[in-house]
Amino acid sequence: MSAVVAYLDAAATTRVEPNVAEVVLHWMTEEFGNAGSRTHEYGLRAKKAVAAARAYLASTLDAQTEEIIFTSGATESNNIALLGLAAYGEGSGRKHIVTSAVEHKAVLEPLEHLRDARGFEVEFLQPGPTGRLTADEVLARVRPDTLLVSLMHVNNETGVIQPVAELAKALIKTPTFLHVDAAQGYGKRTKDLTAPIDLISISGHKVGAPKGIGALLTRRRGWNRVPLEPIMYGGGQERKLRPGTLPVPLIMGLYEAAQSFHAKRDSWERDALALRERLLTALEKTRYTINGDPEHSVPHILNVSFDKLNAEALIVRIKDQAAIATGSACTSASYTPSHVLTAMGLPEERASNGLRLSWFPSQVTEFDAEAFAETVAHMQPGL
Repeated sequence: MSAVVAYLDAAATTRVEPNVAEVVLHWMTEEFGNAGSRTHEYGLRAKKAVAAARAYLASTLDAQTEEIIFTSGATESNNIALLGLAAYGEGSGRKHIVTSAVEHKAVLEPLEHLRDARGFEVEFLQPGPTGRLTADEVLARVRPDTLLVSLMHVNNETGVIQPVAELAKALIKTPTFLHVDAAQGYGKRTKDLTAPIDLISISGHKVGAPKGIGALLTRRRGWNRVPLEPIMYGGGQERKLRPGTLPVPLIMGLYEAAQSFHAKRDSWERDALALRERLLTALEKTRYTINGDPEHSVPHILNVSFDKLNAEALIVRIKDQAAIATGSACTSASYTPSHVLTAMGLPEERASNGLRLSWFPSQVTEFDAEAFAETVAHMQPGL
């Protein structure tokens, strides 16, 4: 491998920022107390630090401090949100759920479990070739017995933004809850998430925090909590929804990363868009198709299919130039067509060869878009 390989897989994970790593190390080696230990200063300082982190994350979502619980990441948050509502749905006779077929597996698989093991009716809406549903399309499927709508904020493969804020404002007038997997959108488009969304899943390692830390927002409706039941037991931490010793170093890493990202968000977006434009200009010498609605996409994720070019072959050819992926890191070991692109109704050849390029601008300054485009053009027949 070359000494300099551009990292274009930021939708899978990002590098921990140096300032974040310093904070994590400090809380591992200096302030190493257990936030549950209240009889000495080590524990009290840890508890106070966690409270500050919780309050900050809540403020970014226009939520109350007590509405944030810390988890290991968006996958766990999704499971608590979706499986945790099951008992309430069964007890109230509301066992209908609306979602989309382009969700992350961390949403699709828990919902499939509710369908297959507990008798819920789950509708998987097909978004069409744009990859985007309208709020009206979703609302048209909501019934009196609809317990939940679960719709991701930003698609992890295409970067397409779903209208979650618009949907939240409509659903707040109904008894149907809204869950949003915001793993890819938190930090980048956090304003969308200040809408009255009931449940929001966050993952820290998409914004420069360590892997293994995230959060779940459980927003009240007036005085009423979302009626979640725990899916694990043993200690009662985190509002009795997520037991276990709090990972204070990771929580403080998420806190630091979220603050840092918020401070540079505008420049991040500008730089991410500049790289996108530079890449698309370079690709004009190739034959490609963008997968997903470019008018409703984040600037740092681009999914393309190259005409008559196998994506896996291209990844092998450019491995010394750039680290890229065909789709979700959770399914990248499988060479089957992307379930996201397939659900969008794209032709099999295009769905099988979608290539996801995603970037964190400060972590990919060495990318040579022209050289990448030259490699693609060289491999395409007739160019």
